Amino acid sequence: MPNLPNVVLWSIPAFVLLTVLEVVSYRFHPDEEEQGYTAKDTATSLTMGLGSLAFDAAWKIPIVAIYSGLYELTPLRIPVLWWTVPLMLLAQDFFYYWSHRGHHVIRILWACHVVHHSSKHYNLSTALRQPWTSATTWVFYVPMILAGVHPAALAFCSSANLVYQFWIHTERIDRLPRPVEFVFNTPSHHRVHHASQGGYLDRNFGGILIVFDRLFGSFTPETTKPVYGLTKNLSTHNPLRVATHEYASIARDLAAATSWRDRFRHLVNGPGWQPGPTDRPEGTTA
Repeated sequence: MPNLPNVVLWSIPAFVLLTVLEVVSYRFHPDEEEQGYTAKDTATSLTMGLGSLAFDAAWKIPIVAIYSGLYELTPLRIPVLWWTVPLMLLAQDFFYYWSHRGHHVIRILWACHVVHHSSKHYNLSTALRQPWTSATTWVFYVPMILAGVHPAALAFCSSANLVYQFWIHTERIDRLPRPVEFVFNTPSHHRVHHASQGGYLDRNFGGILIVFDRLFGSFTPETTKPVYGLTKNLSTHNPLRVATHEYASIARDLAAATSWRDRFRHLVNGPGWQPGPTDRPEGTTA
């Protein structure tokens, strides 16, 4: 097994320090156009983050078992060397892009990811607002395992991607130099991703790099001030409801559906999909 550091664990002191500095910066340099922090919202984000650590530990048991089984089946092996790790990071970021995009456009996957978008604020604590049902992401990385990437190396790359994305959850950093903005995911690009207004919805899915958004037509630059949150925001800070509200909404739609076809589409279509008049059997009404 490759001996790779736990980058999330090593980054926790930096997470705490940077968040405290951002809170202090709002105290001494407030900006009326920025959302800043509120106690209830921040507490919810921190609770969701702590909960995700516990649930992720449980989800990892079956996922590691599956990855390990697949790794043993493939004859391919990619060694962990100074020059292969950057290539693994690039591959992981590519598959992260598709996982992230899928978790926006497939409703049953969105039910997991919606947690991260549920705050109407955008600050470093928002980065910690993570779902408790992240077992939906593993399948996107199976090609890496089959290509010979050790599960521990994949875990390292995924952790590095997660750590990178922490600092881009801020309104305190404006646009960076053009070459950086062209290649990397930045606070400006990710603010667009967290916005809920029309032209910004479902854009900028990149993790470390923004180049995959440019390649696959999902890039949008920040031109107007983002409005953060969901198209239908939650009226609660209860962590349990934040974690499960979209699953509950799906359950209601499945119960109300008049055909198995509609039930299936409630699961795999986009989050806003509802059956139109032509989708309903004869004799049913809206």
